[in-house]
Amino acid sequence: MGSGYLTNPLVFLVQVLFEAYILVVLLRFFLQLTRSDFYNPLSQFIVRVTSPVLIPLRRVIPGVAGMDIAALVLAWALKALELLIVTALSGAFMPGLAILGAIPGLIELSINIFLYAIIIQAILSWVDPGSYNPAASLLYSFTAPILRPIQRLIPPVGGLDLSPMVAIIGLILLKMLLIPPLQQLVAALLP
Repeated sequence: MGSGYLTNPLVFLVQVLFEAYILVVLLRFFLQLTRSDFYNPLSQFIVRVTSPVLIPLRRVIPGVAGMDIAALVLAWALKALELLIVTALSGAFMPGLAILGAIPGLIELSINIFLYAIIIQAILSWVDPGSYNPAASLLYSFTAPILRPIQRLIPPVGGLDLSPMVAIIGLILLKMLLIPPLQQLVAALLP
């Protein structure tokens, strides 16, 4: 089926559906890890969308040190299933690639979550500073663990907070230094 007319649209559809749900599962994990407000309307949406799968999974996979390991396992399993379906649709059924390749994919998505959250927060601070918005409130609590240490090292200069720019550069560098070696390791481990 790899060269069929419908392959590209099917691959696209599979990737969009899986990535959207994986994103929500990872957001739930990181919201809990950063101790963000779970009563925020956006947090409540994330909880409602992920609870039907996570609650039964938590009976089998308990949390460790305040971390929702079930959410990580679910995100990994979904990413592996997505890669398995995509490779099968493309004509190459590669379970090893799916199982191992999910790890760099999840790490990259995790870095991107924080990267885009910081970018959106910076834009919101310029567009509508000082007003209450549930999304902005959640973004501030979500990105605080990354931005606060940078703000302690680099205080605002002339009223301008440079911590988002430093964090963005750091996250992009982290992605550049971490993801390619992980992908090469996965490729080396596969036959």
